[in-house]
Amino acid sequence: MVSEAANPNPSPVSTAATSSELELIEQLKRQLAGPVFAAVSDQFSHLQNTVISYQNKLQYAELKIRVLEERLRLVRIAKYGPGSEKFSDAQLELLELEPGVSSAEVQAESARPAVQPSTKTKCKHPGRQQLPADLPRVERVLSCTPEQCVCQGCGKQTVVIGHEESSQLDVEPAKYFVLVSKREKRACKTCEERGVVSAPLPPRIIEKCLASDQIVIDTVVSKYCDHLPLYRQSAMLERDTGLELSRATLDGWVLKVGELLIPMVSATWSRP
Repeated sequence: MVSEAANPNPSPVSTAATSSELELIEQLKRQLAGPVFAAVSDQFSHLQNTVISYQNKLQYAELKIRVLEERLRLVRIAKYGPGSEKFSDAQLELLELEPGVSSAEVQAESARPAVQPSTKTKCKHPGRQQLPADLPRVERVLSCTPEQCVCQGCGKQTVVIGHEESSQLDVEPAKYFVLVSKREKRACKTCEERGVVSAPLPPRIIEKCLASDQIVIDTVVSKYCDHLPLYRQSAMLERDTGLELSRATLDGWVLKVGELLIPMVSATWSRP
């Protein structure tokens, strides 16, 4: 097979074949130019519309983010930045890292005029409140240390010449105990047929209840006067006494007290 370099002068037959192929290619280009151009143009228009749609969505999202950041900034200023507060450099550096807050905005907020002090005259403090006189007093004597009982000048024992008094409101924690009721049983040794008599039991809020009336009353008062839920009272009783009383048991106490109070409520409503 002879290469083109070895045959620099091609024959007329090969030249005619080459020219016919070029003409065929040009004809195919002219025939396909219209459909291909239309298809490419349609795809380009579709892509252009898609890009514009995404740009609009992105712009809307950016605007929404700015609005939310501005709301968050105003909330933070209202909560943490009073109008009279001047921001320090350290605070400015921290706020510059906060999204939605620029240094210019922080400077503008810090430059706001200070709130003028109120012109109202301040009322004088009434002084230390006096403790109620009807509360019982329990005295506690605090003795001086052994060093204070010896005179630093002559070394003799010092004598008590008085006391400095101070009063504080104190409390004694609730003390739980078991109330054991012993009822007398009496019988006549002569008339044995008359049997045995026992001392009557005092009436109770809940018969055969494990807790006394005082515990039941304290539970109701704590629930309705001190707003202490029953489940917390149950936990407190278990903590202080080691006795597990469910909330259902305490609910039964409250319902029984409510039943006993129905006549009082009826009498109150029936009065003119």
